[in-house]
Amino acid sequence: MRLATGAATVGCAALLALIFFGRDISQWNFDSAKLQNFKIIFLSILLEALPFLLIGVFISALLQSFVSDKLIQKLTPRNPVAGVLFGSLLGILLPLCECGMIPIVRRLIRKGLPAYIGIIYIIAGPIINPVVFGATFAAFRTNKDLAYSRFYLAFAVSVAIGMILYYFLKKDPLKPDRHTTHEHHHHHHHDHHHLGHEQQRSAVKKLADIPAHAAEEFFDMGKYLILGSLITALLQTLITRASFASVADHELLSHLFMMGFAYALSLCSTSDAFVAASFNGMFPPAALLSFLVFGPMIDLKNTLMMLAVFRKKFVLKFSLLIASLVLLGSILFERLGIV
Repeated sequence: MRLATGAATVGCAALLALIFFGRDISQWNFDSAKLQNFKIIFLSILLEALPFLLIGVFISALLQSFVSDKLIQKLTPRNPVAGVLFGSLLGILLPLCECGMIPIVRRLIRKGLPAYIGIIYIIAGPIINPVVFGATFAAFRTNKDLAYSRFYLAFAVSVAIGMILYYFLKKDPLKPDRHTTHEHHHHHHHDHHHLGHEQQRSAVKKLADIPAHAAEEFFDMGKYLILGSLITALLQTLITRASFASVADHELLSHLFMMGFAYALSLCSTSDAFVAASFNGMFPPAALLSFLVFGPMIDLKNTLMMLAVFRKKFVLKFSLLIASLVLLGSILFERLGIV
């Protein structure tokens, strides 16, 4: 991941060159139609995700400046079941895309929010929120059972993962932040001085700190968003329509393929239902359910952003856990006739 910044820089520089000099690429040995498609997909993914990332980093900066650690700890449910339900339904109050959630959750965890609650919000929030409710029902007007099943399965998976994390997550999943550690050490030795200083800070001073905090978060997360968007656009360009037909009739492979497809597409949860609806009739409803639940919970660009915040082993185990539960849940919904 240390090469991510350099790779993203080189990739973006090459892409910008193609955008500005696209009219002359016919003299090179490239498929100009595919290259044009790649550029359109990359820019659409990036422009779709950037507003949500900006919202996320500004909310994170507001939390840093105005919300104290004690307030977070006071508002957090003590009971694990209440905490899991709180994290699963928090998206109703804070309906953000997954791109904007990660910096917010990192800030909340550092302020004292239990990690399992914040992580549940990352996977449940992109699905269980009013904006996605409306988009999903609009896309599946003729198949309301599939629309309802999306939210039932997302809630069930979120609750199950929340309880697993509560009982088995013993180590802080966040990567150590040397800057934060240094600040904590400095605060520890000058506690009385800083306490008095914090009490004297005016609202204007706190507001002045917000752009600096937001910029730090944006450049920290933005490079992974760009890299993820580049890889996602490449995969979308290379996947052909014939790939779908070859696995659509296979019960297990149709689920796995649609989950992998959702991971590669890295769509925003407010628009993925319309993409899924375009495959209605080609794939069984349960496979579409796997697509609708797995993609918003974990996708390619989201994985890269999580790797910037959480420990690598945790991200790997967490991703496998999500995939297993979504797959089992979709098949179970199909067998029970729910979807």
